[in-house]
Amino acid sequence: MAEMVLGVMALYIRNNRMEDISFFRKLSIEGEKLGVNIQVFTPEDISAKNDMVHAHIYNSSLKKWTRKWVPIPQLIYDRCRYQKTYRFQLLKKFRSRYGHLTFLNRPIMHKWGNQKLLAANSFIAKHLPDTTRYQSREDLYRFLQNYPLVYLKPEDGTGGRGIISIRRQSNGLYLIRGRNQGRKIIAPLLVRKEQIPLKLASFRLKNGYLIQQGIDITLPDGRVHDFRMLIQKNGQGQWEVTGCAGRIGPPKSVTSNLHGGGSAATMEALLRRRFGTAQIEEIRSKMETLSHRVVEHVESKFKHLCEMALDLAVDRKGGVWLLEINPKPAREVFYQIGERRTYTTAIRRPLEYAIWLRQNSSKALSKKMDRTSSEKWKPALSTLRDKVKELGLHAREEEQVASIASLAEEDSLQTERSSEDNRQDNSARQHSAAREPDDSCTKE
Repeated sequence: MAEMVLGVMALYIRNNRMEDISFFRKLSIEGEKLGVNIQVFTPEDISAKNDMVHAHIYNSSLKKWTRKWVPIPQLIYDRCRYQKTYRFQLLKKFRSRYGHLTFLNRPIMHKWGNQKLLAANSFIAKHLPDTTRYQSREDLYRFLQNYPLVYLKPEDGTGGRGIISIRRQSNGLYLIRGRNQGRKIIAPLLVRKEQIPLKLASFRLKNGYLIQQGIDITLPDGRVHDFRMLIQKNGQGQWEVTGCAGRIGPPKSVTSNLHGGGSAATMEALLRRRFGTAQIEEIRSKMETLSHRVVEHVESKFKHLCEMALDLAVDRKGGVWLLEINPKPAREVFYQIGERRTYTTAIRRPLEYAIWLRQNSSKALSKKMDRTSSEKWKPALSTLRDKVKELGLHAREEEQVASIASLAEEDSLQTERSSEDNRQDNSARQHSAAREPDDSCTKE
C-alpha cells in the first residue's frame, strides 16, 4: 500500500517564519511511525497553474526541514489561525478554490458568532456566561449593574491580548485590570463608572469587543485560573476527551494563558485546592459531558471537525462554565504538567483520525463505483440470461455465464482504476522534482 500523504496547512508569520513549527516537527515524527507522510505548506506556497505546492517536509534522519514540489495533498489538516494580514485573504481564496479536497477540519466563526451558535443549544446555553457585543457605553453600564465582575474581550483576540476586567468595589468605585494588545499587563486603575469609557478609549471598544459576565475564578493567593479540556476524534472516527489541565495566571494578570506568563497544573491538583473527592468527580463528569455536547453541536453546523479545546471555569459552587472554544488548539499544557502520554496522544490523534477518514472515504468511493458499475452491467447481464433461456441451458450453465459477466465487470473496473493510477503517476513524475533543502522552515 502506498504511503499516505497528509497536508498540513499553516500561515507564515513574522519574518516569514512558520507558525507552530515545533508541533509540525513532532507531528511529522509521529506520522513516520504510522506511515503518514506529512507535507506542510501555506497558501503562498501554491502554484495554482499546475496545482503543485512547494511543501516543507521534515527529514528525521537529518533532523532538518527540506523543500519539495509535490501535488497538492488530497487530505488536509488546517492549522491556520486568524491574521489581520493579506495572508488570511490568500487562505480564504485557497479554501474557495480547493474546497473539493478532504479537510480534517473546517473553519468556524469568531467569538461572537460562536457565542450565538452555542447559545442556540439549550443544554450548552446553561453553561455560558451572559455575553453581548459592545455597541455603546450603555451596554457596559448595564452589565456593571447586573454583575460584580465584567470582562471585555476582543472578538478576534488570542493569547489574552486586549482582555480587560472591571470589578465593582464596596465603595462604589470600579477596579480596571487587564492586558494591552501587546499582552503586557496594564497598571490597575480605580475609577468611577462614568470614567471607564475615557480610561479605555485606547482599546477602541466599538471596533469588535464583547462584554461578558465575569465568573469569579480567583484563587486564595489572588491569581486567576481556568481549565483547558482537549477533545479529539480518535482512530475510530469518534469524539473522545484526550485530557484536561489547569492553567494559573501570573500575579496581577486577569488571564491564565500560558503565552502570557501563566503556569500549568494538573486538573486534579487544582480542583483539590477548592473541592473534595466526590465533588471533583462530579465536576469532571460535567466537563466531559459538556465537551461532547459542544463538539457535536458545532460539528452539526460546520461539518468536518477533528479536535477542539474548551476553556472552562469552575465557580465556587462547582458549576462549570464555558468561556471559549478553540478549534486550532495547542497541546503543550499537557507536556508542562508532566502528562507525557496524554501529550503524545494529543499529537497522534489527528493522524489516527486522518488514517480512519482516508480508509472510510476509500470504502465509500469503492461502494459508489460498485453501484455505478453494477447499474452499467445490468442490461448486458439481462441479455445474457435471456439468451441462456432461449438456448435451454441448465441452471448451472446459467450461473457460469453470469460469472463470466461478473469477471468482465471486474476487468473493466481494474482497467479504469489502472488508467487513473497511471495518469496520477505520470502527473507526479512530471512535477515532483526536488528543490535544494534548506535548514529552516521559512518562506523562500
